[in-house]
Amino acid sequence: MYRVIRCPGCLTFTYVDPYQHWKLCHVCGEVIDVMRAPVYLEALDHQDAEKVVCQLQEFLDDTGRDDLDDSEKNRLRLEYSRWVRSRIE
Repeated sequence: MYRVIRCPGCLTFTYVDPYQHWKLCHVCGEVIDVMRAPVYLEALDHQDAEKVVCQLQEFLDDTGRDDLDDSEKNRLRLEYSRWVRSRIE
């Protein structure tokens, strides 16, 4: 499982594995405390996490918004879990 998180400094989406405690932001160089960063989604593998990171950033860029609201985060998790189940079946 990989966690999709966001840098608190520059608000860039990124992902980490569940054993990481710190991550260096590839954009601004901030050291991210993974335990304090909000988790947007837990993805099965790094490929899924990378796709989600790109899609989230595109969505926010296209809409001109700063962040997802709670209902959008919940819908993201629900849609991802449905998509994963459909791949398994």
